Amino acid sequence: MASSHTQPDHSSHAPKPSPSFNYPFAAAPDIIRSNQKDIYFQGVLHEQLSSIIRRLYGIRTANKIDSEARTFTELLYLGLTTFIGNRTLGEEYCDILHISDDTLRLPPISRRASYILSVVLLPYALTKLLPAFRTRLRRKLEANLRQQQPKDAASNRDAFSSRLQSYLLTHLSTITSPSPIHALTLALFYFTGSYYHLSKRLSGLRYIFTKRIPPSEQRVGYEVLGVLLVLQMAVQGWLHLHSTFRPPEQATIPDAGSLATGGSAMLDDGVEVSTSAGRLYTSNNDLLLQSSAPAHHDVKRRIEKMTHTPVLEAEQARYDLKEPETMAWIAGERQRKCTLCLEEMRDPSVTTCGHVFCWTCIAGWIREKPECPLCRQSVMAQHVLTLRG
Repeated sequence: MASSHTQPDHSSHAPKPSPSFNYPFAAAPDIIRSNQKDIYFQGVLHEQLSSIIRRLYGIRTANKIDSEARTFTELLYLGLTTFIGNRTLGEEYCDILHISDDTLRLPPISRRASYILSVVLLPYALTKLLPAFRTRLRRKLEANLRQQQPKDAASNRDAFSSRLQSYLLTHLSTITSPSPIHALTLALFYFTGSYYHLSKRLSGLRYIFTKRIPPSEQRVGYEVLGVLLVLQMAVQGWLHLHSTFRPPEQATIPDAGSLATGGSAMLDDGVEVSTSAGRLYTSNNDLLLQSSAPAHHDVKRRIEKMTHTPVLEAEQARYDLKEPETMAWIAGERQRKCTLCLEEMRDPSVTTCGHVFCWTCIAGWIREKPECPLCRQSVMAQHVLTLRG
Protein backbone atom coordinates (compact mmCIF):
# COMPACT_ATOMS: atom_id res chain seq x y z
CA MET A 1 0.00 0.00 0.00
CA ALA A 2 1.40 3.21 -0.99
CA SER A 3 1.51 5.65 1.81
CA SER A 4 0.54 9.17 1.14
CA HIS A 5 2.60 12.01 2.56
CA THR A 6 1.17 15.44 3.28
CA GLN A 7 3.34 18.34 2.22
CA PRO A 8 3.88 20.94 4.97
CA ASP A 9 2.26 24.29 4.46
CA HIS A 10 5.21 26.71 4.56
CA SER A 11 3.02 29.67 3.86
CA SER A 12 1.47 29.48 7.33
CA HIS A 13 4.90 29.88 8.97
CA ALA A 14 6.14 32.81 6.79
CA PRO A 15 6.69 36.05 8.74
CA LYS A 16 3.98 38.59 8.14
CA PRO A 17 5.05 42.07 7.06
CA SER A 18 4.85 44.58 9.88
CA PRO A 19 2.29 47.33 9.41
CA SER A 20 3.81 50.64 8.40
CA PHE A 21 2.48 54.10 7.76
CA ASN A 22 3.87 57.48 6.92
CA TYR A 23 4.04 60.08 9.64
CA PRO A 24 2.23 63.22 8.49
CA PHE A 25 3.70 66.67 8.78
CA ALA A 26 2.62 68.60 11.85
CA ALA A 27 -0.09 71.21 11.49
CA ALA A 28 0.25 74.87 12.40
CA PRO A 29 -1.84 74.75 15.62
CA ASP A 30 0.33 72.02 17.15
CA ILE A 31 3.55 73.80 16.21
CA ILE A 32 2.36 77.05 17.77
CA ARG A 33 1.16 75.26 20.88
CA SER A 34 4.52 73.54 21.22
CA ASN A 35 6.35 76.84 20.84
CA GLN A 36 4.17 78.45 23.52
CA LYS A 37 4.92 75.62 25.92
CA ASP A 38 8.66 75.99 25.30
CA ILE A 39 8.47 79.75 25.86
CA TYR A 40 6.72 79.11 29.17
CA PHE A 41 9.38 76.69 30.42
CA GLN A 42 12.16 79.01 29.25
CA GLY A 43 10.49 81.79 31.19
CA VAL A 44 10.45 79.64 34.31
CA LEU A 45 14.18 78.98 33.95
CA HIS A 46 14.85 82.67 33.35
CA GLU A 47 12.85 83.65 36.44
CA GLN A 48 14.78 81.21 38.61
CA LEU A 49 18.13 82.41 37.27
CA SER A 50 17.18 86.08 37.73
CA SER A 51 16.12 85.35 41.30
CA ILE A 52 19.52 83.79 42.03
CA ILE A 53 21.36 86.74 40.47
CA ARG A 54 19.30 89.24 42.50
CA ARG A 55 20.07 87.45 45.73
CA LEU A 56 23.79 87.21 44.99
CA TYR A 57 24.51 90.52 43.25
CA GLY A 58 21.46 92.75 43.69
CA ILE A 59 18.65 94.09 41.54
CA ARG A 60 20.86 96.47 39.58
CA THR A 61 23.12 93.70 38.30
CA ALA A 62 20.10 91.52 37.55
CA ASN A 63 18.56 94.27 35.39
CA LYS A 64 21.88 95.02 33.73
CA ILE A 65 22.50 91.48 32.55
CA ASP A 66 18.86 90.51 32.01
CA SER A 67 19.26 89.97 28.26
CA GLU A 68 22.37 87.86 28.83
CA ALA A 69 20.54 85.78 31.44
CA ARG A 70 17.62 85.23 29.09
CA THR A 71 19.97 84.17 26.30
CA PHE A 72 21.75 81.77 28.63
CA THR A 73 18.49 80.12 29.73
CA GLU A 74 17.40 79.66 26.10
CA LEU A 75 20.75 78.08 25.23
CA LEU A 76 20.54 75.86 28.31
CA TYR A 77 17.00 74.73 27.51
CA LEU A 78 17.68 73.95 23.85
CA GLY A 79 21.10 72.50 24.64
CA LEU A 80 19.64 69.94 27.04
CA THR A 81 16.90 68.98 24.60
CA THR A 82 17.32 69.72 20.88
CA PHE A 83 21.12 69.72 20.74
CA ILE A 84 21.56 66.23 22.23
CA GLY A 85 18.74 64.82 20.10
CA ASN A 86 15.87 64.92 22.59
CA ARG A 87 12.53 66.59 22.16
CA THR A 88 11.64 69.72 24.08
CA LEU A 89 8.84 69.64 26.62
CA GLY A 90 6.56 71.43 24.21
CA GLU A 91 7.33 68.97 21.41
CA GLU A 92 6.63 66.01 23.72
CA TYR A 93 3.37 67.62 24.81
CA CYS A 94 2.20 68.00 21.19
CA ASP A 95 3.70 64.69 19.90
CA ILE A 96 5.83 66.31 17.20
CA LEU A 97 9.41 65.62 16.16
CA HIS A 98 12.09 67.44 14.16
CA ILE A 99 13.22 65.99 10.81
CA SER A 100 15.38 67.26 7.96
CA ASP A 101 13.24 68.59 5.13
CA ASP A 102 15.41 67.04 2.39
CA THR A 103 16.06 63.52 3.77
CA LEU A 104 12.94 63.17 5.98
CA ARG A 105 15.18 61.66 8.65
CA LEU A 106 16.28 62.80 12.06
CA PRO A 107 18.44 65.90 11.63
CA PRO A 108 22.19 65.59 12.22
CA ILE A 109 23.87 67.43 15.05
CA SER A 110 25.22 70.08 12.67
CA ARG A 111 21.70 71.16 11.69
CA ARG A 112 20.51 71.12 15.27
CA ALA A 113 23.45 73.26 16.35
CA SER A 114 22.94 75.76 13.51
CA TYR A 115 19.27 76.06 14.44
CA ILE A 116 20.06 76.77 18.10
CA LEU A 117 22.71 79.35 17.25
CA SER A 118 20.47 81.15 14.76
CA VAL A 119 17.37 81.19 16.94
CA VAL A 120 19.15 82.33 20.13
CA LEU A 121 22.46 84.05 19.41
CA LEU A 122 21.46 85.85 16.20
CA PRO A 123 18.64 87.88 17.83
CA TYR A 124 20.91 88.65 20.79
CA ALA A 125 23.65 89.90 18.49
CA LEU A 126 21.18 92.06 16.58
CA THR A 127 19.95 93.71 19.76
CA LYS A 128 23.54 94.62 20.61
CA LEU A 129 24.72 95.70 17.15
CA LEU A 130 21.68 97.41 15.62
CA PRO A 131 21.49 100.41 18.01
CA ALA A 132 25.15 101.32 17.42
CA PHE A 133 24.76 100.79 13.68
CA ARG A 134 21.67 103.01 13.57
CA THR A 135 23.43 105.74 15.54
CA ARG A 136 26.43 105.78 13.21
CA LEU A 137 24.26 105.70 10.10
CA ARG A 138 21.99 108.45 11.45
CA ARG A 139 24.96 110.72 12.16
CA LYS A 140 26.33 110.05 8.69
CA LEU A 141 23.03 110.93 7.04
CA GLU A 142 22.64 114.07 9.13
CA ALA A 143 26.14 115.20 8.21
CA ASN A 144 25.42 114.65 4.51
CA LEU A 145 22.18 116.61 4.75
CA ARG A 146 23.93 119.50 6.49
CA GLN A 147 26.50 119.64 3.70
CA GLN A 148 23.85 119.62 0.98
CA GLN A 149 21.61 122.20 2.63
CA PRO A 150 23.64 125.37 1.71
CA LYS A 151 23.50 124.46 -1.97
CA ASP A 152 20.79 126.61 -3.53
CA ALA A 153 20.96 125.49 -7.18
CA ALA A 154 21.13 121.76 -6.76
CA SER A 155 21.01 119.41 -9.71
CA ASN A 156 18.39 116.75 -10.15
CA ARG A 157 20.87 114.13 -9.02
CA ASP A 158 21.67 116.05 -5.83
CA ALA A 159 17.98 116.63 -5.16
CA PHE A 160 17.24 112.92 -5.56
CA SER A 161 20.15 112.04 -3.27
CA SER A 162 18.90 114.51 -0.67
CA ARG A 163 15.37 113.12 -0.76
CA LEU A 164 16.67 109.57 -0.55
CA GLN A 165 18.85 110.34 2.46
CA SER A 166 15.97 112.19 4.14
CA TYR A 167 13.77 109.16 3.58
CA LEU A 168 16.40 106.81 5.04
CA LEU A 169 16.84 109.10 8.04
CA THR A 170 13.11 109.28 8.72
CA HIS A 171 12.49 105.52 8.41
CA LEU A 172 15.88 104.27 9.62
CA SER A 173 14.47 102.23 12.50
CA THR A 174 11.94 100.47 10.27
CA ILE A 175 14.41 99.78 7.47
CA THR A 176 17.00 98.25 9.79
CA SER A 177 14.44 96.25 11.79
CA PRO A 178 14.02 92.48 11.23
CA SER A 179 10.30 92.74 12.00
CA PRO A 180 9.16 92.78 8.32
CA ILE A 181 11.13 89.59 7.67
CA HIS A 182 9.53 87.93 10.69
CA ALA A 183 6.07 89.03 9.55
CA LEU A 184 6.65 87.59 6.07
CA THR A 185 7.93 84.32 7.55
CA LEU A 186 4.88 84.12 9.80
CA ALA A 187 2.52 84.74 6.88
CA LEU A 188 4.15 81.93 4.89
CA PHE A 189 3.86 79.66 7.93
CA TYR A 190 0.14 80.33 8.22
CA PHE A 191 -0.37 79.31 4.59
CA THR A 192 1.99 76.31 4.44
CA GLY A 193 2.11 75.10 8.06
CA SER A 194 5.92 74.75 8.04
CA TYR A 195 8.93 76.74 9.31
CA TYR A 196 7.42 78.71 12.19
CA HIS A 197 10.78 80.43 12.77
CA LEU A 198 13.08 81.81 10.13
CA SER A 199 15.91 79.82 11.74
CA LYS A 200 14.02 76.57 11.04
CA ARG A 201 13.74 77.52 7.37
CA LEU A 202 17.46 78.32 7.23
CA SER A 203 18.37 75.06 8.97
CA GLY A 204 15.88 72.97 6.98
CA LEU A 205 13.97 71.58 9.97
CA ARG A 206 10.32 70.54 9.85
CA TYR A 207 7.97 68.80 12.26
CA ILE A 208 6.10 65.51 11.88
CA PHE A 209 3.52 63.87 14.10
CA THR A 210 4.66 60.80 16.03
CA LYS A 211 1.17 59.42 16.53
CA ARG A 212 -1.29 57.81 14.17
CA ILE A 213 -4.04 60.15 13.03
CA PRO A 214 -7.40 58.43 12.49
CA PRO A 215 -8.97 58.93 9.08
CA SER A 216 -11.94 60.70 10.63
CA GLU A 217 -9.77 63.44 12.20
CA GLN A 218 -9.52 66.55 10.07
CA ARG A 219 -6.40 68.69 10.36
CA VAL A 220 -6.99 72.41 10.11
CA GLY A 221 -4.57 75.27 9.62
CA TYR A 222 -4.36 79.00 10.09
CA GLU A 223 -4.84 80.15 6.50
CA VAL A 224 -7.34 82.78 7.66
CA LEU A 225 -4.67 84.35 9.87
CA GLY A 226 -2.32 84.35 6.89
CA VAL A 227 -4.87 86.28 4.82
CA LEU A 228 -5.38 88.80 7.62
CA LEU A 229 -1.63 89.25 8.07
CA VAL A 230 -1.13 89.81 4.34
CA LEU A 231 -3.95 92.38 4.33
CA GLN A 232 -2.36 94.13 7.31
CA MET A 233 1.02 94.33 5.58
CA ALA A 234 -0.64 95.57 2.38
CA VAL A 235 -2.48 98.34 4.24
CA GLN A 236 0.67 99.35 6.09
CA GLY A 237 2.59 99.43 2.81
CA TRP A 238 -0.07 101.56 1.14
CA LEU A 239 -0.13 104.01 4.06
CA HIS A 240 3.65 104.21 3.96
CA LEU A 241 3.68 104.97 0.25
CA HIS A 242 0.89 107.51 0.65
CA SER A 243 2.73 109.37 3.42
CA THR A 244 6.02 109.22 1.51
CA PHE A 245 4.88 110.48 -1.89
CA ARG A 246 2.22 112.98 -0.86
CA PRO A 247 2.97 116.67 -1.51
CA PRO A 248 5.05 118.39 1.18
CA GLU A 249 2.33 120.95 1.93
CA GLN A 250 0.03 118.14 3.09
CA ALA A 251 2.51 116.90 5.68
CA THR A 252 1.18 119.07 8.51
CA ILE A 253 1.04 118.44 12.21
CA PRO A 254 -2.08 116.40 13.12
CA ASP A 255 -4.83 118.28 14.85
CA ALA A 256 -6.47 117.36 18.13
CA GLY A 257 -9.10 115.26 16.40
CA SER A 258 -6.54 112.96 14.82
CA LEU A 259 -4.93 112.46 18.22
CA ALA A 260 -8.17 111.63 19.98
CA THR A 261 -7.11 108.04 20.47
CA GLY A 262 -4.04 109.08 22.44
CA GLY A 263 -3.50 111.89 24.93
CA SER A 264 -1.32 114.86 24.02
CA ALA A 265 -0.12 118.09 25.56
CA MET A 266 0.17 121.36 23.63
CA LEU A 267 3.15 123.47 24.60
CA ASP A 268 3.87 127.02 23.57
CA ASP A 269 4.65 127.77 19.93
CA GLY A 270 2.30 124.95 18.87
CA VAL A 271 4.63 122.12 19.93
CA GLU A 272 2.57 119.01 20.65
CA VAL A 273 3.92 116.13 22.74
CA SER A 274 2.09 112.84 23.33
CA THR A 275 1.22 111.86 26.89
CA SER A 276 -0.51 108.59 26.04
CA ALA A 277 1.03 105.47 27.52
CA GLY A 278 -0.26 103.41 24.64
CA ARG A 279 1.71 105.41 22.05
CA LEU A 280 5.45 105.18 22.35
CA TYR A 281 6.51 108.35 20.59
CA THR A 282 5.27 111.01 18.24
CA SER A 283 7.42 112.87 15.76
CA ASN A 284 7.95 115.69 18.25
CA ASN A 285 8.83 113.28 21.05
CA ASP A 286 11.48 111.78 18.80
CA LEU A 287 13.20 115.15 18.88
CA LEU A 288 13.63 114.74 22.63
CA LEU A 289 14.89 111.18 22.43
CA GLN A 290 17.42 111.28 19.63
CA SER A 291 19.30 113.68 17.45
CA SER A 292 17.21 114.97 14.58
CA ALA A 293 17.69 116.30 11.10
CA PRO A 294 18.95 119.88 10.72
CA ALA A 295 15.51 121.04 9.62
CA HIS A 296 14.13 120.19 13.09
CA HIS A 297 16.91 121.88 15.04
CA ASP A 298 14.84 124.94 15.97
CA VAL A 299 11.84 122.85 17.02
CA LYS A 300 14.06 120.70 19.22
CA ARG A 301 15.48 123.76 20.93
CA ARG A 302 11.98 125.18 21.52
CA ILE A 303 10.91 121.93 23.17
CA GLU A 304 14.08 122.02 25.26
CA LYS A 305 13.28 125.56 26.35
CA MET A 306 9.63 124.89 27.17
CA THR A 307 10.27 121.70 29.18
CA HIS A 308 13.48 122.99 30.82
CA THR A 309 14.98 119.61 29.93
CA PRO A 310 18.26 119.66 28.01
CA VAL A 311 18.65 117.21 25.15
CA LEU A 312 21.53 114.89 25.94
CA GLU A 313 23.83 113.10 23.53
CA ALA A 314 22.76 109.76 22.05
CA GLU A 315 25.25 107.70 24.04
CA GLN A 316 24.05 109.15 27.35
CA ALA A 317 20.84 108.54 29.22
CA ARG A 318 18.05 110.67 27.86
CA TYR A 319 17.43 112.24 31.26
CA ASP A 320 20.17 111.71 33.83
CA LEU A 321 19.25 113.07 37.26
CA LYS A 322 22.92 113.35 38.16
CA GLU A 323 22.82 116.55 36.15
CA PRO A 324 21.33 119.28 38.39
CA GLU A 325 19.75 121.07 35.42
CA THR A 326 17.83 118.00 34.32
CA MET A 327 14.37 117.54 35.83
CA ALA A 328 14.97 120.50 38.12
CA TRP A 329 11.40 120.24 39.43
CA ILE A 330 12.35 117.04 41.32
CA ALA A 331 13.72 118.52 44.53
CA GLY A 332 15.79 116.77 47.16
CA GLU A 333 18.56 114.22 46.89
CA ARG A 334 16.56 111.31 48.24
CA GLN A 335 13.66 111.81 45.82
CA ARG A 336 16.07 111.75 42.90
CA LYS A 337 17.25 108.21 43.66
CA CYS A 338 15.65 105.02 42.40
CA THR A 339 14.46 102.68 45.14
CA LEU A 340 15.46 99.63 43.12
CA CYS A 341 19.09 100.41 42.22
CA LEU A 342 19.57 103.07 44.96
CA GLU A 343 21.26 105.44 42.51
CA GLU A 344 20.26 108.61 40.72
CA MET A 345 17.41 107.85 38.37
CA ARG A 346 18.18 107.53 34.68
CA ASP A 347 15.19 108.02 32.39
CA PRO A 348 12.74 108.28 35.33
CA SER A 349 9.45 106.51 34.67
CA VAL A 350 6.23 106.60 36.68
CA THR A 351 3.78 103.76 37.22
CA THR A 352 0.00 104.07 37.40
CA CYS A 353 0.22 104.17 41.21
CA GLY A 354 2.55 107.20 41.08
CA HIS A 355 5.91 105.68 42.06
CA VAL A 356 8.99 106.68 40.04
CA PHE A 357 11.90 104.40 39.10
CA CYS A 358 14.62 104.15 36.47
CA TRP A 359 13.20 102.91 33.20
CA THR A 360 15.58 99.94 33.02
CA CYS A 361 14.87 98.99 36.63
CA ILE A 362 11.07 99.07 36.44
CA ALA A 363 11.04 97.46 32.98
CA GLY A 364 13.12 94.54 34.22
CA TRP A 365 10.94 94.21 37.32
CA ILE A 366 7.65 94.22 35.37
CA ARG A 367 8.93 91.57 32.97
CA GLU A 368 9.12 89.19 35.93
CA LYS A 369 6.30 90.48 38.13
CA PRO A 370 3.66 92.84 36.68
CA GLU A 371 3.26 94.80 39.89
CA CYS A 372 4.73 97.87 41.58
CA PRO A 373 7.71 96.90 43.76
CA LEU A 374 6.56 99.33 46.48
CA CYS A 375 2.79 99.06 46.80
CA ARG A 376 2.26 95.78 44.87
CA GLN A 377 -0.43 97.32 42.70
CA SER A 378 -0.85 95.69 39.30
CA VAL A 379 1.20 97.47 36.62
CA MET A 380 1.44 96.67 32.91
CA ALA A 381 4.45 97.64 30.81
CA GLN A 382 2.34 99.71 28.41
CA HIS A 383 1.08 101.82 31.33
CA VAL A 384 4.52 102.94 32.53
CA LEU A 385 5.06 106.55 31.45
CA THR A 386 8.52 108.05 30.96
CA LEU A 387 8.81 111.53 32.46
CA ARG A 388 9.92 113.96 29.77
CA GLY A 389 9.89 117.31 31.44
